[in-house]
Amino acid sequence: MITRVLLVLQFCILFSQLFSQEIKRVEPPSWWIGMENRSLQLMIYGENISGYRLSSGNDKIKIGKHHKGDSPNYIFVDIDIDPLLQPGNYNFYLSDGIKKGEFSYLFEKKRDHKLIETFGPQDAIYLIMPDRFANSNKENDNHQDVSEQYDRESPYGRHGGDIQGVIDNLDYIASNGMTAIWLTPLLFDNESVASYHGYACSDYYMIDPRFGTNELYKEMVLRARERGIKIIKDMVPNHCGVSHWWMEDLPFNDWIHQFPQFTRSNYAMTTHSDIHSSKVDKDLFVKGWFDNSMPDMNLTNSFVLKYFTQNAIWWIEWASLSGIRVDTFPYSDKWAASLWIKNIRNEYPSINIVGECWYPTAQEVSYWEGDNFNRDGYNSYLPSVMDFPLQDAIQKAFKEDSIPGWGEGLFRIYRSISYDNAYRDPFNLMIFADNHDTHRMAEFMDKKPEKVKMVLTLLATLRGVPQLYYGTEIMLHTSDGKLGHGEERIDMPGGWSGDSKSIFKQENLERYESDVAGHFSKVFNWRKSSEVIHKGKMTHYWPNNNLYLFFRYLNDKVVMVAINNNLSDEIIDWKRFSESIPLGKKGVEIISGKIVISGDTLVIPSQSSMIIDFTSKKE
Repeated sequence: MITRVLLVLQFCILFSQLFSQEIKRVEPPSWWIGMENRSLQLMIYGENISGYRLSSGNDKIKIGKHHKGDSPNYIFVDIDIDPLLQPGNYNFYLSDGIKKGEFSYLFEKKRDHKLIETFGPQDAIYLIMPDRFANSNKENDNHQDVSEQYDRESPYGRHGGDIQGVIDNLDYIASNGMTAIWLTPLLFDNESVASYHGYACSDYYMIDPRFGTNELYKEMVLRARERGIKIIKDMVPNHCGVSHWWMEDLPFNDWIHQFPQFTRSNYAMTTHSDIHSSKVDKDLFVKGWFDNSMPDMNLTNSFVLKYFTQNAIWWIEWASLSGIRVDTFPYSDKWAASLWIKNIRNEYPSINIVGECWYPTAQEVSYWEGDNFNRDGYNSYLPSVMDFPLQDAIQKAFKEDSIPGWGEGLFRIYRSISYDNAYRDPFNLMIFADNHDTHRMAEFMDKKPEKVKMVLTLLATLRGVPQLYYGTEIMLHTSDGKLGHGEERIDMPGGWSGDSKSIFKQENLERYESDVAGHFSKVFNWRKSSEVIHKGKMTHYWPNNNLYLFFRYLNDKVVMVAINNNLSDEIIDWKRFSESIPLGKKGVEIISGKIVISGDTLVIPSQSSMIIDFTSKKE
């Protein structure tokens, strides 16, 4: 249990800790005036308070219904906030006829989120696991209130990366053409082992002290925005950690899904859309625990749903976030999860939210895309989903060289894209080759720089919103060949004092690392200003001879992309592509800087790629 001192440090600006002995927690810890939804539900936790009544003494703070939990130590209170309420701290009182406790609560004015742009196809997203990125503050490597201490030698231990490490390297991230950052969870994770990943939350309103503080998180968002970088928060409404503070005293018996003995999810993800699936299989998938350290939240409990809705809104408003990535979205009750998304977007209609829906086919993934047609009428309200079918195609396609068999090689990419008719908006899909839950790109590309560069070209130019995993720019991979989450979530070279090499300072890099890093920076910095890639449509061509060629176009602007995974050079047959590019057009090949005239002989060397940006003027 975190100490009173730490709580004061976390919320000293937001939340004056004037609790009397009976009151231990109030969540959310603060709120805003002028929200679209004027209602607020406070969860108040304290010893034997369920029979108490809340009052404010202010006629613009209207106290509504009081709700008791199954535990006598909780009370949930509905509040209506008058938009004419002035910002400031207000006292609340709890009593059972005689005054028993009081606390001070901060109401602030809602920010103008029209000034905050959300993420989309115009962005390239850099995925960071904070514990493994950069350790700028050694003083928070350990903390008195955490169970797991610093151990950089353990693949599954805490390595010390922190928020300050991200702040200190924002210029590096921006220099590579990245315009958004998705950080895996930074909230307090107090598990005794493997807490570094952050997906077993112990406090939904507190940044883990080994990463920093709530205030430092807000500063990171601000410093990133100054550099044109948006921050996307990883949220996990499906499960908490067994070390969460409420696990010792649940508000309701059905606050989490409980069984007589530990019961794991069957991971039967297709049961949601399967018209033949049994109820027992559906229930086990949704209600079973994701892991033995991750209690499964019951979003069908209206108080749980309200809690997570307000939590998401709190972080968006407090830190001025630009978007959300939702972990394990299909593992929750689908109707409750969709209501969670809908409630967030009712407050922030333009915010982009991408769901992790890990399925192998477009038909399965598209079921979770908001406003798509589903036979059962289901609407997730998710604006975006992660394109796992494309990721799988990329992983397999580039391993098949030369002239592959039918349906193999780069045809896998072509075929994956050809199923875009299943999606409502394929241009808003998150596309990627690797992330923190998969093998690293260098591993499944057999550590071949030429293949990694082809994949980077593909991600920079295809439809969708590209996500790049930290370290991919230097082909980060395990030194001993061991594969697995802890082993492949490697420390970023240069993020720790004493590292023998540094990507941030470009020191002691291998030649292949510098080569791939240069390619990464060049293509994504070009993408950053390419309106054709951000907004343009796409036409692609059957990949004969393992040469995949496609065009992005917007009005009279055209970008041509050629990727040759053949072991021999390929010559472009311009007549075949005449519907996309007329003869005589002048363009610049982005990677080499060379001039290209459509119709002239153009050779695409083996195991390489080209991006040709054609001008709108005829030469």
